[in-house]
Amino acid sequence: MDSIVLAKKIDSILRCLNRIQQRLPQTEAEFIKDYDAQDVVVLNLTRAIQMNVDIATHILANTNLAVPTTMAEAFTRLERLNILTPDIADKMRRSIGYRNVAVHNYDDIDLTITYKIASNHLGDFKDYIKQIISSQSQFR
Repeated sequence: MDSIVLAKKIDSILRCLNRIQQRLPQTEAEFIKDYDAQDVVVLNLTRAIQMNVDIATHILANTNLAVPTTMAEAFTRLERLNILTPDIADKMRRSIGYRNVAVHNYDDIDLTITYKIASNHLGDFKDYIKQIISSQSQFR
């Protein structure tokens, strides 16, 4: 695994999470009214999720496993390789649904769900990063 690529992607994820934290209003009601905050949060959530997928596929490219047919499957494969815990793999798989709505049907985004993710689940991204970093020794 190319550690430079991995480090850049992790840095990008952390920047996205930081932007979300900086721009997320204190309440959901404020978020619903603040179109700029909505754009910043949705864009950075989408970017972070995509980079999680990129990291997963980058790791899998260095294995003998077949290429995943879906983004969610990439996380399942990392779970099978004991890189991700079942809990984090499941959370990352579920994040793909959010990403798909954000990318393909932006007008259909549920802002309540967006606010809950941004308020309560950014730690999941950090846990993902920790598990990826701790697995690096397997691929050297």
